Amino acid sequence: QVRLVESGGGLVQAGGSLRLSCAASGRTFSTYLMAWFRQAPGKEREFVAAKRWSGVNSYYADSVKGRFTISRENDKSTVYLQMNSLKPEDTAIYYCAATLAYTGIPRTYRGYDYWGQGTQVTVSS
Repeated sequence: QVRLVESGGGLVQAGGSLRLSCAASGRTFSTYLMAWFRQAPGKEREFVAAKRWSGVNSYYADSVKGRFTISRENDKSTVYLQMNSLKPEDTAIYYCAATLAYTGIPRTYRGYDYWGQGTQVTVSS
């Protein structure tokens, strides 16, 4: 049973930073693709960033490129999302996701099998 637990959300002023964490358990994640999505009120869940657990490359949505960084810490089975230069439009619930079966880098929520419960990020102007 795969379990993903996010933490680190909160309220921050525009221009500030937050680091989200996703603790993964229940499997050996070395071959998984890990991702972050977000969902604002009234909007669809959208792709933010992804990284293969054992890979070097990271993948980002255009809206966060240059501001957000996805990383992992193998010893702790944890994936992070460092968010800098936050904007009010980054306000959303942020979800951690994982999949074992994938082709390329899925950028829709349908491409992922496992989800965390989400953590709220609110950026004030």
